Amino acid sequence: MFQKTVDWTLSLAGRRSAEVWLAVVAFIESSVFFLPAELLFIPMALARPERAYRLALIASVGSVLGGIAGYFIGAIAFQEIAAPLLTAMGKMEAFEQMKACTGEDTMITLLLTSSLAHIPPMKVVTILAGAANVSLAIFVATCVVARGGRFLAMAWALNTYGESIRHFIEKHLGLIAMIGGAVLIAAYVAYKVYFGHGVAAC
Repeated sequence: MFQKTVDWTLSLAGRRSAEVWLAVVAFIESSVFFLPAELLFIPMALARPERAYRLALIASVGSVLGGIAGYFIGAIAFQEIAAPLLTAMGKMEAFEQMKACTGEDTMITLLLTSSLAHIPPMKVVTILAGAANVSLAIFVATCVVARGGRFLAMAWALNTYGESIRHFIEKHLGLIAMIGGAVLIAAYVAYKVYFGHGVAAC
């Protein structure tokens, strides 16, 4: 079942409506889907390197809008939609643990690690943000920076190096994203400490 879903997603890259499908996959990845939009984005960007940045913009917008949808699922339809979804994914216990210690600082950290490296899954974090009543403005801003940054970085690499960089990205992107996320988190913590706000603890 999983491999069939992967194959179906990859097949979308060759369709005339591929850009529409990229937006759709990026959107639902952030709220309900379990496959990353990169699965579709990378072959599309390699096939048309000159359109890599356009594709990155499409994927970023779709992902952020999907994140907002996930946010509102958590905020207004948790029991009806989110709870069954999380239970089906086996993520309910992890969700409840995260919710117990979710504040602004924790949420920004989770959004960065999720948006950049899918840890934890983006859909879990977007629903969590809504359920925990995190500021929508902070949520959207963090999604724009993290998701947009991830897709733009991949667009630059694929446009610059082409097929030769593909296997490196597929193998090491998670590590690179985690390092980038760690830098952003460290910068945020330093900002909070420097200006005397402190960092919230669980």
